[in-house]
Amino acid sequence: MKPLTPKNIASPFGGYSHGVSGGGVVLTSGQLGLAADGTVPATVTEQAEICFENIRAILACDGLDFSHILRFSAYVTAREHMADYMKVRDAMVSELAVKPASTLMIVSGFTRAEFLVEVEATALAPTARSSPK
Repeated sequence: MKPLTPKNIASPFGGYSHGVSGGGVVLTSGQLGLAADGTVPATVTEQAEICFENIRAILACDGLDFSHILRFSAYVTAREHMADYMKVRDAMVSELAVKPASTLMIVSGFTRAEFLVEVEATALAPTARSSPK
């Protein structure tokens, strides 16, 4: 297994990696709307954009991009945040021929009250094709 912790995003809050790669699979930890400078924007839209850009950076550590994502799991703190989150997600995958599977759940909150959304991803690295015999 290989840890994936990009230098251009906020450090993890504790003893974990932002992502882990192993066996052709990449799992990201849940990404919050925390900018690299430690600020947290006020809107779900801005926070979701940071979440997805963090995921993009984590995948890039292993040479992957959004086309390798199998599934997003997302969490918002209120029903009224769902539409704004979904607009950001849909924009991030708009160019993909195959859209990732997606789950969206409403939760009571996160570690800090200003966090409104958290997103995690599961990706699959392309397998090397063997040459025909």
